[in-house]
Amino acid sequence: MVKVQVSRLHSLTGHRDCVYTLSASSFQNIFFSAAGDGMIVKWDLDNTENGDLIAKLPNSVYALHAIPASDILIAGHNYEGIHVLEWKNKTAIGSLNFTTAAIFDIQSHGNHIFVATGDGTLTRIDLNRLMVIKKIQHSEKSARAITINQKTGEIAVGYSDNFIRVFDIETLQLIREWPAHGNSVFTVRYSPDYNFLFSGSRDARLKVWDVKASYTQAAEIVAHMYAINHLDFSQDGKHFVTCSMDKSIKVWSTEELRLLKVIDKARHAGHGTSINKLLWTNHENQLLSASDDKTISVWNINFEHLPV
Repeated sequence: MVKVQVSRLHSLTGHRDCVYTLSASSFQNIFFSAAGDGMIVKWDLDNTENGDLIAKLPNSVYALHAIPASDILIAGHNYEGIHVLEWKNKTAIGSLNFTTAAIFDIQSHGNHIFVATGDGTLTRIDLNRLMVIKKIQHSEKSARAITINQKTGEIAVGYSDNFIRVFDIETLQLIREWPAHGNSVFTVRYSPDYNFLFSGSRDARLKVWDVKASYTQAAEIVAHMYAINHLDFSQDGKHFVTCSMDKSIKVWSTEELRLLKVIDKARHAGHGTSINKLLWTNHENQLLSASDDKTISVWNINFEHLPV
């Protein structure tokens, strides 16, 4: 039996609009946030007093992605494409205007980045040359979330037409597609062992798909009262968290798919509005949550194993 203890360590303020996205860096204590105010901010978990403004863009930023083992940060500048930033020097080193749609997610694999946009397009971009390699559009509804399976070489995308589509990461050929939820698929994540695909939707349901069994459904949970906006795994993969428009964060056991803890305003002085993004860091196991209330909360989560 596991007892979960939660405490809120910090509430990070400074954004002037809804905080939509968070991204880890190659340093355990450093992360980035971006919001509807167009501000991209660097934070240090060892010194949370003030954020450091990296860039200010004219439009909302829904998606950020730090390239692993580098100082490069990619920002999805809504209606203007992507901006490539060198965050240590706070310099813009390039931009690519390839879409007029909102950018909902950015992920990378090797030298390429993949961008999901509001017109249903998945775009592959060569980062070195900052050039579009390929665009595919399998829906007129938004492509909302991207996750990459390093073991199988597949990329899964959740769409607002309720479908999940899986592509070959090298060719972007469609491998399979299926109606996964009763509403928009807002978040998709492969499990740390890459054997399962987790998805969350506006229908408030969490679903698990068995990768080895051709993505057959392995589980379904009515996980929240309203839309599930995002999910993330702990560094050891034993637990994961979901966040929702219902203003709560929930902590789950990965193996048992069992709810362990609910983090909310009433019990933990949590967010008072929709929670948009989570980031479970490797810095003292601290969990970050970004909300429509313009703040980022830093949570300490401890797991105590009790005798049965």
